[in-house]
Amino acid sequence: MKLKMWQVDAFARHPFEGNPAALVPLERFLGAELMQKIANENNLSETAFFVRTAAGQYDLRWFTPQAEVDLCGHATLASAHLIFTELEPDLTEVSFETRSGKLSVCRGDDGWHEMSLPSDPPTPWWDKSFAEGLAAALGTPPPQELLRARYITAVWDDAETIARIEGPGKIAPLLHAQGMWGLITTAKGFGDYDFVSRFFAPDKGVPEDPVTGSAHCSLAPYWAQRLGKMTLHARQISARGGDLICRVAKARTILKGPCALYMEAQIVV
Repeated sequence: MKLKMWQVDAFARHPFEGNPAALVPLERFLGAELMQKIANENNLSETAFFVRTAAGQYDLRWFTPQAEVDLCGHATLASAHLIFTELEPDLTEVSFETRSGKLSVCRGDDGWHEMSLPSDPPTPWWDKSFAEGLAAALGTPPPQELLRARYITAVWDDAETIARIEGPGKIAPLLHAQGMWGLITTAKGFGDYDFVSRFFAPDKGVPEDPVTGSAHCSLAPYWAQRLGKMTLHARQISARGGDLICRVAKARTILKGPCALYMEAQIVV
């Protein structure tokens, strides 16, 4: 069986920036085991599979190298970009039915598409042993704050601390003990950026995710409340890096960013 596949860098003005996603349009979904094998072979933080159900409407699923996940922002934005530029170029909006409900993306005149995701505001939480273990694993001082939602969020006072993190270290056992698998690290931003972040999910085969849309569903509500502003300019300071405009709209988080096509290919499975 031969399938078309594209790779698009999301939250990127040019290739080699942002977060790469592999995209596989289908007439109907393959078996979950085969889709997982394709995602593992691609070895990107996410491979998205989507099936057209009507004009501008698709069913969408996301797989990391090791598991299917409930929400992935960057692969949703990348999927919409592919649809806008290659598959249905007359569309100005596309909607996706997913494990996180209906998600929509509007085409941006400036090349920055706008994506609506469910907000995931974190709640304050503190565990001294977790904070100390996290500091040892990441080579940082203990965080000033800990919060919980879909992921654990650790907050420091300065962006330099976030930038100095060398990798996820031995955070997987710490997260396992809390029944969690993803860690957001964040601090107030620098220059024009309201906040910065990094995201780690070693348990899902993603030691560090370059730019994480789903993490900003927690980050945007948190920083909006802390800074007293509903629209924020964010930077995920991974090695590849990526810019996002975040807007909090009640129960939704609106993320805006550009995409860049890197590869068009055919796979044989």
